[in-house]
Amino acid sequence: MTNRIDGSALLRRGLLLEYLTLGWNVVGTVVVIVAAFAAHSVALAGFGLDSLVEIGASTVVIWQLRGIHEGREKRALRLISISFFALAIYILGQSAHTFLLRVHPSTSPLGIVWLSLTLAAMLALAAGKHRTGIALNNQVLKTEARVTLVDAYLAGSVLLGLIFNALCGWWWADPLAGLVIVFYGFREGRHAWAEANATA
Repeated sequence: MTNRIDGSALLRRGLLLEYLTLGWNVVGTVVVIVAAFAAHSVALAGFGLDSLVEIGASTVVIWQLRGIHEGREKRALRLISISFFALAIYILGQSAHTFLLRVHPSTSPLGIVWLSLTLAAMLALAAGKHRTGIALNNQVLKTEARVTLVDAYLAGSVLLGLIFNALCGWWWADPLAGLVIVFYGFREGRHAWAEANATA
C-alpha cells in the first residue's frame, strides 16, 4: 500500500513538473519569437523553435505518464528524437544563411531578460524531473529531463550570444549560439532514438 501511494505521488509530481514546463514554454515561445523578429536574431528564433520542441516533448511525456502501462514508451522516445533532429536541421540552415549574408541582429533586452529567467527555471525543472524519473524508473521522464537540461544550456548559450552582440557588437555571436542548438539537437536526437531502440 505504501509503495502504491508513493508511486502515485511520484506520478503526480512528474505530471506537475511537465505541466509547469509546458506552461512556461507556451508563454516563452511567444515572447522569444516576438523578440527574435524584432531583433532579427537567428539564435532567438532557434530558441523559440527549441521551446516548441520542448512543448512537444512535454506533451509526449504527459501522454506517456497517463498511459504508463500501454506500451507507449518506445513511441514517445522516437517522437522526442524526431523533434530534436528537425530542430537541428532547421537551425543549421538558418545559421548558415545568417553567416553567408552577414545579417547583423539588433540588441534584444526582452530576449536577455527572458533567457535569464528561463535558464534558472529550466535548471530547476530538469533537476526535479531527473529525480522523479529515477524514483519512478521511467525512462521517458528521465530522457525528457535531459531535454529540459539542454533547454537550460541553450538558454545560457543564446543569452551569451545576445550579451556579446549587445555589449561588443559581435554580430556573429548570435548565429554561433544557434550552432550550439544544432550540436545539442543532433546529440540528444541520437540519444533518444537509441533509447527507443533499446526499449522492449
